[in-house]
Amino acid sequence: MNKRDGRVSKNTIKTAKRLLKYVTKYYKLPFIAVFFCIVVSSIASISVSLSLKFLLDDYIIPLIGNQNPDYTELYKALGVLGTIFLCGVLATFTYTRLMVVIGQGVLRKVRDEMFEHMQKLPIRYFDQNTNGSIMSLYTNDTDTLRQMINQALPQVLMSFLTIIVTFIAMIVLSPLLTILAVLMIVLMVFVTKKIGGNSGRFFVRQQLALADVTGFVEEHMHGQRVIKVFNHEKKAEEQFDELNEKLFTAASSANTFANMMGPVIGNLGNLQFVLTAVFGGFLFVMNIGGITLGVLASYLQFTKSFTQPFMQVAQQFNSIVMALAGAERIFSMMDEEPEVDEGYVTLVNAKRNADGSLTECKERTGLWAWKHPHQADGSVTYTELKGDVRFYDMTFGYTDEKMVLHDLTLYAKPGQKLAFVGSTGAGKTTITNLINRFYDVQDGKIRYDDININKIKKADLRRSLGIVLQDTHLFTGTILENIRYGNLDATDEQVYAAAKLAHADQFIKMLPKGYDTMLTNDGEELSQGQRQLLAIARAAVADPPVLILDEATSSIDTRTESIVQKGMDNLMKGRTVFVIAHRLSTIRNSDAIMVLDHGRIVERGTHEELIKEKGIYYQLYTGKLELS
Repeated sequence: MNKRDGRVSKNTIKTAKRLLKYVTKYYKLPFIAVFFCIVVSSIASISVSLSLKFLLDDYIIPLIGNQNPDYTELYKALGVLGTIFLCGVLATFTYTRLMVVIGQGVLRKVRDEMFEHMQKLPIRYFDQNTNGSIMSLYTNDTDTLRQMINQALPQVLMSFLTIIVTFIAMIVLSPLLTILAVLMIVLMVFVTKKIGGNSGRFFVRQQLALADVTGFVEEHMHGQRVIKVFNHEKKAEEQFDELNEKLFTAASSANTFANMMGPVIGNLGNLQFVLTAVFGGFLFVMNIGGITLGVLASYLQFTKSFTQPFMQVAQQFNSIVMALAGAERIFSMMDEEPEVDEGYVTLVNAKRNADGSLTECKERTGLWAWKHPHQADGSVTYTELKGDVRFYDMTFGYTDEKMVLHDLTLYAKPGQKLAFVGSTGAGKTTITNLINRFYDVQDGKIRYDDININKIKKADLRRSLGIVLQDTHLFTGTILENIRYGNLDATDEQVYAAAKLAHADQFIKMLPKGYDTMLTNDGEELSQGQRQLLAIARAAVADPPVLILDEATSSIDTRTESIVQKGMDNLMKGRTVFVIAHRLSTIRNSDAIMVLDHGRIVERGTHEELIKEKGIYYQLYTGKLELS
């Protein structure tokens, strides 16, 4: 589908085949059973119509005027007809139930694969797509798949089989009357294609507009405080009305054509019925083509049965188009390139031998080492994890057209604390994004314990890093579970110790259920400062050798900051720490302070050294220049 105007693209058939593969691959036998039941149901439906000819010509008409009619054969025929009809009902019930199982199973598989693939996508994807747009994939788009698989797919199969079987039966009954039926078929196909095409195009637009509305609502639900603080309610309403108007226009147009389809096809069917009755009556009176009263009655019934599938296909066409539009959006996300990881150096538990060398072990010893296999000679070396991080002539940009960092060279020895200072957009956070390989550098190198971080597997690299961000995210669960998120193997005692280290233990114990307090909606029950303390505790329980603090105390009031700073100092002991802070008072004791300006280091040194230089840092610290 063309994503903006809803036109069918060359990928539509490919998308349909890919979607149907889920049915045929994972539910092959149930789908074969469904197909068999649909065939039985179609034959049973046609048999009921065809039986009118035999009932009238062979059983009912011969009994008319008979003084002593014998209904035995008629009862047997009715019994056979009833049995066929019952088989059709059971077949319909069976395939309907099976399609529910198949439909829900396919949706479960699609959602599982979507979420699994989403975990492998790079941060870049989430930076470029809104939360609401991604959420729409799991809600609106998957719901269209459910409707198609559960309802449209079996209905279309049923309709096509009914059309084929009915057409064969009509030819057998009367080739002459079938000529008229063929002409009407051509007309119905033309009308269905014309009206259905317009309807499908607008249904695709409706699906896209619905995703826009969903994303807007999701975004503004999270931003209600900001909206109210800045009296933005009226503007938000206007923006929503604009998006809602687009959805209204697309939905109205789509349903106008969809609702038009039934009456138009129905009236064409009625016209066909009348023309067939007139033409068939003329042939019966003139005794042409072997038309009997039974043939005419049966053929007229087939005429009604023949029109109905066209109406059903036309109605399901819209669901199919919407589902394909949703499937294309889903597959587009699933086709996104996953995060590339060519690393082969892993992080392992180690123990120190008598000669000082390291050996890998399974049990946790508190000593970590980088396991470095060498392809040249097949040997394996172990390097102790210390937290030595160095940048060499590093250049980076989120796009190749615009570089953010230029020729950056710096180092942080194990246990050192480095601080980054600079205005918004200077590149401070970008540096931390490169350390944990959310993005990879275009030029230059970053070495971790003298190993190029591109050689380290990303999962192992990130396991060695602790990060406390300005925007804390808490998951639905207890406080204990949220802190343990930093180390899923941590014991309760380790969690308590981490909370005490971060000075979060005191406020946690004051809560009604303490560590078992349930958090929801990103921890909205807590203050911003309390949420930040939990984030610090989460980093503490991970016990990483390298710590990244990105505005970690910016959301905490001055009084709380003084308390937290003591915990932070304890947390930072013996670790390599990268700090980004607007409050310069929190970085005075840093081993080195880097002043960034437009992606370049313009000043570096200790607090005392930079004050003596009376440069940018001096102006920032004395308030003569403010961070923006």
